[in-house]
Amino acid sequence: MNDSKNKQSALPIPFTSRLFKSPSFTGLYKEGMNLIEETASYLDGEGREAARKLQPANSLVYASESMRLTTRLMQLASWLLLQRAAKEGEITPEQATKECKGIKIDRFFSFDPNNLNGKLPDPMLDLIQRSIRLQERIQHMDKMIALELQSDRVSTAQNPIADQISKIREAFHG
Repeated sequence: MNDSKNKQSALPIPFTSRLFKSPSFTGLYKEGMNLIEETASYLDGEGREAARKLQPANSLVYASESMRLTTRLMQLASWLLLQRAAKEGEITPEQATKECKGIKIDRFFSFDPNNLNGKLPDPMLDLIQRSIRLQERIQHMDKMIALELQSDRVSTAQNPIADQISKIREAFHG
């Protein structure tokens, strides 16, 4: 009993399991889904009207950036949905990580707000900037998850020193 307690206290605290149960992840998830809805609503309504008023060259920029924006948001939504499924126990964290490898959250399309000022409507620029900030936060979380899973794999591998320490504990604690 004591030995298993010592082994458990030596294990690192799993960050990701706590993260996904925290209000932080719930807020990020809601923010991502709300941004997707807001973007869809804008592109189908006000954005469509604004795009019609643009000069032809800027219309092409608008079309390109709206495609990039929707692609980025769909990738981020896929990541968020997989992580939520892992949080809810529908899939394992390992399955979520494996599925996330096919999602392109690490790719940034070139975006320079100064270069696009005056070429795109301000609400469109705002949506793009918010999606990039969301992407950066998700990338950070994804790296943390990958590092934790990698660390778990290393710590569960055969470790001769840990075996020796365990034998010493058994000798002293019976």
